[in-house]
Amino acid sequence: MTADRHEENQQEVPISTSVLNSDQVSAIYESGEDIKAIANHVPGLYAESSNGRVGPRFYIRGLGNADFDLAASQPVSIIMDDVVMENVILKSSPVYDIANVEVDRGPQGTLFGRNTTAGLVKFTSRKPSQDFNAYGNASYGELGTANLEGGFGGALTDTLSYRVSGMSQHRDDYIDNAHLNVQDALGGYDDRAGRLQLLWQPSEDFSALLNLHGRSLNGTAAVFRANIFTKGSNQLNANYIPDKVFFDEGFYTQDDENPQKYDGLGAGLTMTYKLPGMILTSITGYETTHGYSRGDIDGGFGAVYNPPFGPGFIPFNSQSQDGLDYLRQFTQELHLASDYGDSPFFWQVGAFYFDTKYQDTTFPYFVGPTSVRQSNDSWALFGQASYKLTDDLKITGGLRWTTDVKAMTANGAVITPIVAPVKVGGNNLSWDVSADYALSDQANLYARVATGFRAPSIQGRNLAFPPPNYSTARSETITSYEAGVKTNLFDNSLRLNFDGFDYFVHNMQFSAIGGGSNSVLLVNARGGLAYGLESDAEWAATENLLFTLGANWTHTEIHDSALSLFPCGATGPGSLASLGCTPQNPYNPATGRVTINNNPFPQAPDYQFSFSARYTWPLENGGAITASTDWWWQGYTNFFLYKSAEFHSNGNYEGGLRVAYTFPDKMWEVGVYARNITDKQNVQGAIDFDNLTGFVGDPRVIGGELRIHIGE
Repeated sequence: MTADRHEENQQEVPISTSVLNSDQVSAIYESGEDIKAIANHVPGLYAESSNGRVGPRFYIRGLGNADFDLAASQPVSIIMDDVVMENVILKSSPVYDIANVEVDRGPQGTLFGRNTTAGLVKFTSRKPSQDFNAYGNASYGELGTANLEGGFGGALTDTLSYRVSGMSQHRDDYIDNAHLNVQDALGGYDDRAGRLQLLWQPSEDFSALLNLHGRSLNGTAAVFRANIFTKGSNQLNANYIPDKVFFDEGFYTQDDENPQKYDGLGAGLTMTYKLPGMILTSITGYETTHGYSRGDIDGGFGAVYNPPFGPGFIPFNSQSQDGLDYLRQFTQELHLASDYGDSPFFWQVGAFYFDTKYQDTTFPYFVGPTSVRQSNDSWALFGQASYKLTDDLKITGGLRWTTDVKAMTANGAVITPIVAPVKVGGNNLSWDVSADYALSDQANLYARVATGFRAPSIQGRNLAFPPPNYSTARSETITSYEAGVKTNLFDNSLRLNFDGFDYFVHNMQFSAIGGGSNSVLLVNARGGLAYGLESDAEWAATENLLFTLGANWTHTEIHDSALSLFPCGATGPGSLASLGCTPQNPYNPATGRVTINNNPFPQAPDYQFSFSARYTWPLENGGAITASTDWWWQGYTNFFLYKSAEFHSNGNYEGGLRVAYTFPDKMWEVGVYARNITDKQNVQGAIDFDNLTGFVGDPRVIGGELRIHIGE
């Protein structure tokens, strides 16, 4: 793994990490899942989205950002082939032809990306090689779910190799619009992506890897469902019908309901040059994308002043379209590191530049559209060194200086144009110190103290809603402590790691979402506290039987006795009984606000548990039968900053099963699979400004699969 920017044994890295190999990743995504599916399979990692297959929101150790706006910053970095994907649309890049996925928990303030406070998820594609190899996966299942994925590559010359890979995911529209009496109106998607890589290695000292990639998505935005909670309960009621909605808005035609369309292109160039005793690396990335999502936000039809309405009571209609008219991101990193070799001393230094510009247009339909243009420039210098004081003890320390500036202009139907840019900016010096001590050949102890930084934010979402306003948030910083033990037991057949952590976020950035004004406003809490325990294990019980296990318990608390906000459906002073939900925080009828001190962070599960097992039966003909299963469970998860009886989940879970036959030639494999095998209806989030609206995860999909591997 590469948590310290060079390849190391996972058990010797002084940080809490998890790595998923290509087989584990393929099993997770075999039914056409989007990038969020990786979450819950890794301790401490969670993801959700109210934007369908785009705009995923990731959380590590409870720390993330629940803001649904396309301009929102997030404290979890997503890195694709060494390039940081900052905007939430870029974070939704499809997962295919993957060598491994690495999750590094805790602040990454020294070495990676944008100086993240929560951690990072790093996706690494299979790279070109001189040896020809190829693979292909084709699956088809319920709801017309089809997943095609493949890649091949080899040598073009003695110094030039290539790899071509791609994927196509499809699901039929399977949800009826019962209000308009339209069958199979929405729920489907076509998501396609491709990648071309060229690796030039003219000598042992130099290599250049070019990565060209693109994506085209045409599908359904998030499906909101009106009043699927009964006041006083978080359980789904009879208004929730998996294959039916009751929409009267959110479409251009009845053949194009809740549409979502995005197209993007990108390029990366990584060059590595070996100098005497050093390695110089240059990483250049460019990404561009555009598209939109539109939806019936209230999740039903009609209004109290225009009956009939439903399901349930819907005070007013609401539809919205949000999209990127354009987005351009450029990143450049230079990285110089010592050639580790047998030396007890290792050092690395580098510089990072980030520049992005985009225009986000929001169209709420009761007024004209509003366009917000934002730019973000960031510079960073970083360095790290480690030294083996003895054969058993290694000390590591790092520094990173970051400067970050954001600017915003805007125009629209209900605002005075913002011509002179609104700007926010901040500087920070982050650091980390860690120690790793080998108790024996089978056990390592480690401890780490680390800081991180999230730059100030601008939120222009409310410019589309009169009266005109925008909001800003100051920089947030984190100080994190963790310690753990990493072991290899039973003749290295069992890898068992365990750690505990504690962190405090200063000036914590939150997004106050919803309330009666349907607003999105940035706020700073004075602080946020979290602590917890994590464990992950992999056990090869026999030559043919493999188990994995992941678990974490996380306690989070907002610390700000003065911070208050409007809860569900509230627009001002009133009685608690008149609110659209049942708040569980102190309510002030004079202001219509609730205080949120000591509440958990939004979308922060208090526990997660994952388990997988795989058994292989060798057959006399040289073939084999493999059976595998994987499961995850999720504890109490609050959806908003305030607590209520309705807007949370508790006890979500999902299971998968796969049985496959591998032919004697080891090239072909045929199997059957089931994702969400129990058809669990997992509530993932809610809309609180209008009624008791929610959105739910994917249904069960059972299907068959064919795989081929050549030269792998």
